[in-house]
Amino acid sequence: MPVEIAPSILTADFANLERELGRIASADWVHLDVMDGHFVPNLSIGLPVIRRLAAISPLPTDVHLMIDNPDAFAPGYAGAGVDSVTFHLEAARAPVRLARAIRGEGARAAVAINPATPVAALENLLEEVDMILIMSVEPGFGGQSFIERSLAKLAQAKALIADRPIRLQIDGGADRRTIGRIARAGADLIVAGSAVFGAEDPAAEIRALREAAR
Repeated sequence: MPVEIAPSILTADFANLERELGRIASADWVHLDVMDGHFVPNLSIGLPVIRRLAAISPLPTDVHLMIDNPDAFAPGYAGAGVDSVTFHLEAARAPVRLARAIRGEGARAAVAINPATPVAALENLLEEVDMILIMSVEPGFGGQSFIERSLAKLAQAKALIADRPIRLQIDGGADRRTIGRIARAGADLIVAGSAVFGAEDPAAEIRALREAAR
């Protein structure tokens, strides 16, 4: 099955988000980054904007919560009409309960790990999540360079998942130069922010990324 492309709106024009969604309508997902200025040193958007984007998006919506205390806030995002909600293992107090709460609101539950967190830390969550997200940059800012050791982590995560119906996502530094290696390492869903929204024609860039992944 070909890898799927999820442009991140972190590098989109925030004054024209509806238009920006239309420019990436040929992608597979839209990746919505929520940052609180605490878990990561940056601020982005919150629940009211996410709720509205979920209502108008031509694509399935994948919310990535880079926030402190996702246990308190993630269920609210899951109930906002989005398709998937990702929380960070490093921030969650009770990740099993949180994953179940997200699923209980009707969204897919996903767990992310930062570059320094070992894949083995996910072992006890495999029955509770629908997707694993490997961060291939330090979370918080768009436009960073790809961390090469993330390829080994992808392969480790693929082996850990084995035959379970869990998707494997990667976020950070994906572009035409890196996406082929990312796909070969086992990623199912690839987040691309600057590569897509920094292009003159985002739709053409999405096509180019798909071709490079093959």
